[in-house]
Amino acid sequence: MTEPRYDVIAIGNAVVDVIASCDDELIEELGLNRGGMTLVDTDEAKTLYDAMGTAREISGGSAANTLAGASMLGLQCAFIGQVADDQLGEVFTHDMRATGIDFDTAPRAGDPPTGRCLIFVTPDGERTMNTFLGAGQYLPAAALDEELIASAGILYLEGYLWDPEEPRRAMRRAIEVARAAGRKVAFTASESFVIDRHGDDFRSMIEDGVIDILFVNEHELATLTGEADFEAGVAAVAGKVPVLVATKGEAGAIAIAHGERAEVKAQPVDKVVDTTGAGDQFAAGFLSGYAKGEPLERCLARGAVTAAEVISHYGPRPEVDLKALVAEKLG
Repeated sequence: MTEPRYDVIAIGNAVVDVIASCDDELIEELGLNRGGMTLVDTDEAKTLYDAMGTAREISGGSAANTLAGASMLGLQCAFIGQVADDQLGEVFTHDMRATGIDFDTAPRAGDPPTGRCLIFVTPDGERTMNTFLGAGQYLPAAALDEELIASAGILYLEGYLWDPEEPRRAMRRAIEVARAAGRKVAFTASESFVIDRHGDDFRSMIEDGVIDILFVNEHELATLTGEADFEAGVAAVAGKVPVLVATKGEAGAIAIAHGERAEVKAQPVDKVVDTTGAGDQFAAGFLSGYAKGEPLERCLARGAVTAAEVISHYGPRPEVDLKALVAEKLG
């Protein structure tokens, strides 16, 4: 097996986040799934956008956010995702490359436009996401650079993108390529509703030993295993994946790797401004340690630091020098 050219290559939604503050009443008025992520169509996206107050646009997408953090922490990263040949597609492409991530998937001509996620943030910092996948749901297997995938130590896949048929086929093919090259496959479940729709697929991949690193939060773990108790859920999965990483919000996170268990408390934050991207950046911090062979507890601690940074401001991507921040917090 050759030495990997990249530390991590990810396949995910190419999405531009549109973020606005709002009060709790607007969430109720619009009938939104508070604190969750809901897929919306073109008309719904327009209605929600019209209902927003002053908004800011920041490139997002779960796996893309994770790569942004991982790249800032020193990993060599590449991204595969579908944008349209439009203004938001150009914004997304620029932002990825400006973060040091290789992104060369050709834009798609015509409709639908580049995906966007309309995010309403309430005063407690909770984010309610409404995602129009747009061009992202038409990522074909033909767009995969298989040599690129085989050259990465870790293939990181986003559960959100499992919903549309074409990207799902592309990700299945990417898994085959990565495993044939002796690389590791990391998978983030993304959201409980994704597991509701595709849990049988995910459980089969776990049982078949296809997933090397599984990222879940406590709610996703409960949905995946059917166990309301966190520890029971951990016990149901831990022996089936080489590395399990499970986050618990303010209660911290645990990881179990090859029988070893580590835990970390959440990093204190003066004020939670916006929880968008918290799980994405936790994964970035964890992978930045894991890819370099650091101890399990330190990998978790890195994740806690990066997650705390991103919830202290608006937007899903870090705004400080993450390397310096990790060095300051962890030594």
